[in-house]
Amino acid sequence: MQYLLESFGRAVSLIAQCDAELATIVWFSLKISLISTLVAAVIGIPAGFAIYLNKFRFRRALITVLNSLLALPTVVIALFVYGFISRRGMFGSFDLLYTQSAIIIGQTILVVPMITIFVISALGHLDIRYRKTAMTLGADRWQTSLLLMHEAKFGIAAAIAAAFGRVISEIGVGMMLGGNIKGFTRTMTTAMALEYDKGEFVLAVALGLILMAITLGINIFINYFQGNINERYN
Repeated sequence: MQYLLESFGRAVSLIAQCDAELATIVWFSLKISLISTLVAAVIGIPAGFAIYLNKFRFRRALITVLNSLLALPTVVIALFVYGFISRRGMFGSFDLLYTQSAIIIGQTILVVPMITIFVISALGHLDIRYRKTAMTLGADRWQTSLLLMHEAKFGIAAAIAAAFGRVISEIGVGMMLGGNIKGFTRTMTTAMALEYDKGEFVLAVALGLILMAITLGINIFINYFQGNINERYN
């Protein structure tokens, strides 16, 4: 217990001093996670709108598959991507393995289904009269989508925030595709795992505190938007 308390105190001191190694790891984690979330949002939001607005065969089956992908372990995605970007893989010539780009690819694949499903859910909570009224007044599909996006903005924002929280706290993709290279692909979660293996807890505890603070901030953000959604539709 004494050792844990000492590690906690030294970790707080490390954060207060803005330790260079700590700052580098946190910066890489935030940068990679933000890019992954942005790319996933660019793919997932239009996909959610397309699935919601169009009635097609196997639509329900597609939504079921997307829901199932939410529970897919990150190591499975990492293994799948690894098979494509390793030297013997289809995209091996691009030398993507153990780079930040590899982590971004893996994390993007991880959260695209999440954003898509959350967007479909957010649109599904809208009053159907929004869509019918817009189409009756002559709005085309693009204008209707913009109207629905405005009405579902809180749900979409919550989806993006949840996706960011998912990628910044994952470890499988970062470890298997990034390689945990110091100063290049080392993220908060992979660094914590390494420090634990070394028996050095100070940096791991400091990173854990920062990660908890980020996660708490994301949850507050999501709850704020969910509160706005509930106020609007209740």
